[in-house]
Amino acid sequence: MTVPEAVPDEHARFSRRLERLIFAIGIIAASAIFLTVSWRAALGVVAGTVLAWLNYRWLDRGLGAIVSAALAQQGIAQPRVPSRVYLGFAGRYGLIAVAVYVIVKFLDVPVLAVFAGLFSLGAAAMAAGLYEVFTGPN
Repeated sequence: MTVPEAVPDEHARFSRRLERLIFAIGIIAASAIFLTVSWRAALGVVAGTVLAWLNYRWLDRGLGAIVSAALAQQGIAQPRVPSRVYLGFAGRYGLIAVAVYVIVKFLDVPVLAVFAGLFSLGAAAMAAGLYEVFTGPN
């Protein structure tokens, strides 16, 4: 089985769109929080948004490594994936947890605001998915 040439291009466009949406949603949410709650809460939303973006980048890179390894080992019953890829999948949650702890503890930012920023990835994924449904893959 070969991967059609258009698939990597479509994925790259989707990935760029998703990254832009993560930041757009995070900035809009942070602006609203800044105007209605406080600057510390807005800072928490921004920090959570950056962490959500990093989480997506690590996930995308890890999945890309798995796909590359599988394609390079076509025809082998059990393709081997480097251990570092699996460590990256598990480790990103630990790193995000430590980052959230440091942000909340030392910057005195509300934890719910950081979580709201982390949710920007989910909101962006839904928005990008709806865009694809209504416009088709572009």
